[in-house]
Amino acid sequence: MQDRVMDGEALAAFLGREFPQVAADFAIEELTADGIVMRLRVAERHLRPGGTVSGPSLFALADVAVYLALLSRIGPVALAVTTSASVDFLRKPEAGRDLIGAARLLKLGRRLAVGDVLIRSEGAAAVVARASMTYAIPPRP
Repeated sequence: MQDRVMDGEALAAFLGREFPQVAADFAIEELTADGIVMRLRVAERHLRPGGTVSGPSLFALADVAVYLALLSRIGPVALAVTTSASVDFLRKPEAGRDLIGAARLLKLGRRLAVGDVLIRSEGAAAVVARASMTYAIPPRP
């Protein structure tokens, strides 16, 4: 896999500039050798009836994590887009805890990138969701 071209600070700045509507919901915890670890700062707006984190919020964490893992390798390509996504919801997240998504890029090609994400409640070992995401990378000059 190619070297990292954006660090955590650059990725956070990019997210804030290009996606200000959701940037405050997420924090970069760590850049890893093959991806990124992201935090979803769970707030009341992320909850569904029954007090659990909603499926769309779990999806958002997975999507943003793979997106930023990809951008860390290719640079600030705002028009890289999700082309395929699959999420397995395995168990109910623990109440009152942020969610942590550990994403890794499995393949980085010229036109497509494939990644997966394991999502856990902060401090818990059990995986609450697993996602597989494919991104299309626009042609670069």
